[in-house]
Amino acid sequence: MHLGKYFLFGLGFFLAGFSKAKPLETVPSVDLDQYVGVWYEIARLPFSKQEGCFGSTATYSLQDDGNIGVINRCFDKSFEGEERKVEGVARVVDSKTNSKLEVQFFWPFWGDYWIISLDEDYQYAVVGEPRRRYLWVLSRTPELESTIYDALLESAEGKGYDLSQITKTPQRLP
Repeated sequence: MHLGKYFLFGLGFFLAGFSKAKPLETVPSVDLDQYVGVWYEIARLPFSKQEGCFGSTATYSLQDDGNIGVINRCFDKSFEGEERKVEGVARVVDSKTNSKLEVQFFWPFWGDYWIISLDEDYQYAVVGEPRRRYLWVLSRTPELESTIYDALLESAEGKGYDLSQITKTPQRLP
């Protein structure tokens, strides 16, 4: 009898952990023709490959095979630092919405790239992944109005992101 009570108690905690991890909701649709182009990184959760990055940008381009070319750039440790650049490819994994993609920078590894917020005019976006370990706030310009930035972070928190370690990316302002 006693053992059964502890088993049920433990099972309840186990199941409660799963109930907190709701599936990550993406935007209902993405027009890839409008999405491609240059995006400035406004903020991100820590990502080891981007340590020390200043002026981070991502440039996306449609390729003939239906995939998306990706070029990520930043300057190392300051705006005067050496440019760091990595090229990759993205593929759509949910063709119904185009909001779930996978990105590959190093063969054979693919990483989730899910668009979880997107301005109707494609001026800002938030990209994450289903485990909620990574997050990027992107804009078509090097700065984003604070009210929009705050609303995007609030939306990401509502989707289960812990933003206690979010950092703003230094960008050169015009």
